[in-house]
Amino acid sequence: QNIAKEFNLSETAFFVPNDNGFYLRWFTPTTEVRLCGHATLAASHIIFSRLRFDKKEITFTTNKVGELKVRQIGDQYEMNFPVDQPKVVSEEQITNLINCKILHAYAGADDLMLVVTNQEEVLNCKPQLELMKQLDHRAVIVTSPGKDVDFVSRVFAPAVGIDEDPVTGSAHTFLTPYWAGRLEKTELFATQLSERRGHLKCTLQNDRVLLLGNAVTTIEGKLL
Repeated sequence: QNIAKEFNLSETAFFVPNDNGFYLRWFTPTTEVRLCGHATLAASHIIFSRLRFDKKEITFTTNKVGELKVRQIGDQYEMNFPVDQPKVVSEEQITNLINCKILHAYAGADDLMLVVTNQEEVLNCKPQLELMKQLDHRAVIVTSPGKDVDFVSRVFAPAVGIDEDPVTGSAHTFLTPYWAGRLEKTELFATQLSERRGHLKCTLQNDRVLLLGNAVTTIEGKLL
């Protein structure tokens, strides 16, 4: 936890080899989380590219979500995560969280999803971070249909030390079943509209969500 606090990134992944592959945990600057996508992507990238892992698929053992599989497909990685099914939330739980009209609200295992009208509203919404800290949710997702993709989102998680997350794979295990049902398709393309932007291909496959993305190594170092 102290290392993750010192790094001060949205999440830091820690992994060690085990008999089945690797044991994996994730930490924000303030707490351990149940599931994290982009740190799993980063860990997979390092295992394949730097540790010279000689199989096409990694098995990660986790504390809260069981086994996770990650496959290398060309220069990309496909993460196989459990679906997080949306549940309708009542109006009084979401009042004043953002500065635009909320059409629908849903709760998942970790997060709260707010559906708004269009991409401009997602881009321009102003999160009330102090109010969000008081919720019984890890993060608040604001989402809408996209202009050039199936759906867009932003993710705010001040309760766990992240005002806005750049790319949130775990949120897309929650977003994907919602948009798959609404758009009546199982293969979707998504953009997370953070300052850095993140682009994902999301496939709903029964009770699993397959997330495809790529990664690059930017910094290497040694922890003393």
